[in-house]
Amino acid sequence: MSLFAVSTFVVFHFALNRTTVSGDLAAGVLWVTLLFAAMLGVNRLFVADAEQGGFDGLLLAPVDRTALLIAKALTLGACLIVLEFVAVPAFALLLSPPLGGGVAGLVAVLALADIGLAVIGTLIAALAVHTRARDLLGPLLALPLLVPVVIGAARASSPLLAAAGAGAGASAHAAWPAARWLLLLGLYDLVFGLIAYAVFDFLLED
Repeated sequence: MSLFAVSTFVVFHFALNRTTVSGDLAAGVLWVTLLFAAMLGVNRLFVADAEQGGFDGLLLAPVDRTALLIAKALTLGACLIVLEFVAVPAFALLLSPPLGGGVAGLVAVLALADIGLAVIGTLIAALAVHTRARDLLGPLLALPLLVPVVIGAARASSPLLAAAGAGAGASAHAAWPAARWLLLLGLYDLVFGLIAYAVFDFLLED
């Protein structure tokens, strides 16, 4: 995942032929790259459980089956955090985006987006793992559901990656749209977290 992200940023560095990107372009490059890098982890999330009998063992064990959902979502979330520790510095080094909105704001956007990616990715991975074309079906099912996450994250981080020097008034004017998109991201994460919790038991049995 990290190698894919770094390689993609290298491609963007030479393809765009510019020393720095900012605003909407910077946010789009960052989030599209992180999305497709995350797909590599989603595709492999349940493969070992399906091939080595982990699902059968969990069904026979007297435990709450949603524990597997939580464990896998936390695992995928941890992988995403490690990915971003590598990818975001590489993005800053190769494309030099201005961080006019501060690091704390970008961390908040990354955290909310990671929750959405982890929950939806875990749900779709469990759904696709038993199919023959899981490497194809997983992204085809996950990408439409993850588009709102990417749009919300990109729109929230766009003012944070805008060029500095626009003045305090412009920064304050951009704060509300960013907060609105953060709120929508949080709501989307909550809705899909509840959906995943509700259906995972039945999905595991089938």
